[in-house]
This record gives sequence, structure tokens and C-alpha cells, in this order.
Amino acid sequence: MSTYLIGDVHGCFAELRALLAQVNFDVQQDTLWLTGDLVARGSASLAVLRYLRALGSGVRIVLGNHDLHLLAVHAGISRNKPKDHLTELLNAHDIDELINWLRRQPLLQIDHALKLIMVHAGISPQWDIKTAQSCAREVEAVLSSDSYPLFLNAMYSDTPNSWDPERSGLARLRFSTNVLTRMRYCFPHGQLDMLCKDKPENAPFPLAPWFELPRLIDADYAVAFGHWASLQGTGTPTGIYALDTGCCWGGQLTLLRWEDKRYFTQPAEHIPV
Repeated sequence: MSTYLIGDVHGCFAELRALLAQVNFDVQQDTLWLTGDLVARGSASLAVLRYLRALGSGVRIVLGNHDLHLLAVHAGISRNKPKDHLTELLNAHDIDELINWLRRQPLLQIDHALKLIMVHAGISPQWDIKTAQSCAREVEAVLSSDSYPLFLNAMYSDTPNSWDPERSGLARLRFSTNVLTRMRYCFPHGQLDMLCKDKPENAPFPLAPWFELPRLIDADYAVAFGHWASLQGTGTPTGIYALDTGCCWGGQLTLLRWEDKRYFTQPAEHIPV
């Protein structure tokens, strides 16, 4: 029985299956964790969602910003961009079933036995575990409700950029969503910067990657995340695992076997046009 963590799939279905074949993944015995951004940019988002949905309890997922964008496109709130290669998925006969499954997936996974946290983008330096879990559950509750289009229509904003435990409503949900699915950099006191996407060595002062700031999360817990392909899995402190290695950009898909911390990779089969 093994626990496998895989970075952003982005519709790269052939690479996903090839990577799982490398480790002889067995859904009856093993557990597959995925850092989100299951869809978009790669050409086989439909196959990815169908496959993962069929795995049932053998897979643990967190939603990424591209997954939320798919929900918004399906709801008629955002535009279907050709570069995302979502048309086949949106036209599928089972699209409504897939969307309803997707919007009921969590934004945060915590396994207290493994001392492991998984999120798409990161954990705010201003949050402890209890706060992170509470904020994630609030967003998840809205996404799984009938009023989810109202939230999706309001999520496209970079503000507020600082945590306030007294904040409520859509502003609170938007901050939590930006932390969990979009964050890369923070200011020294933990405020979000939603503009910089450069590599850490090129980031302007005083910005720092969220994982370099002092954290309130218990140090006994490791954090695995995706979202930041330009890191190429490097440059993070002990106990922080960056797993997005840019498969959809012609890089590779990365898998971490948790029990022995061994990495496996699968090169991209096709570089996107």
C-alpha cells in the first residue's frame, strides 16, 4: 500500500497513465493524491476527469485555479479560451455529471496520520491548520451548493489581500480561494501579491515565496503543492514539496511516493502549440 502524490496534470492524460504504470499503481491498495489543475492546456482534460472520477475513493484531489475556471466557463460566467483545449470536455455527453463531481472536490487535503497537507497553491502564513481547514471548508460548501455560480462570478479579483478573521461573505471566500488556488508571493507580514509570477531569484523586494515566511502551520506537517511550474520542484524548505514541473508546457509530470520520498517522472509526449 503506497501513497502517490502527483503534480498538476493539466489534461495530460497519456503522461498520467504512463507515470502511474511506472509505479504499478493499484487503486485497490494505493492512494493517489493530485495537486489540482486537472484540466486545461493539455489536450485530454475529458479523459483525465473521467478516469479520476472512476477511481472513486482511491483518489484524493484538491481543486486548482484552472479547475475553478472550468466551473466558471461551464456556468457561462467566463470565456472558453482556445488555448485551454476545453471544448471537447464542454461538449461531452457527461459534462454535467463531471462538473457536479468536480465542484464537490475539496480545496485542502489533510492526513493527520501521515502529517501531510496538500493544497494547490499554498497556505497563508497568517493561517494555522485549523484556520486553513475552516476557510477551505467554507469555499467548498459554496461550490457544492446551488448558489455556486454567484461565488464563481465574484471570485475573479485580487482583493482583499490580507487575512482578517472578522471578514465575512464573498470577500472572505475570495481571499481564501486566492490563497489556496492562486498564491505565489507574499509581503513580509503575509499579505498576498497576486501579480508577480517570476522565479524567486527575480522577484522584486520585499516579496518572498509564501513558503519562505514564518508559518503558523505545525512544523510536524509537510505541505505538498502544485501551481508553480517554474520552480521545477526545487528551492523549497524541508517539508515543503513543489510538484508541478510543467508537463503541459513540454516539461514532465512528477510523482512522489510518500513512504520513501522517491520521485518518478514522465516526460511530456507532446509540446503544446
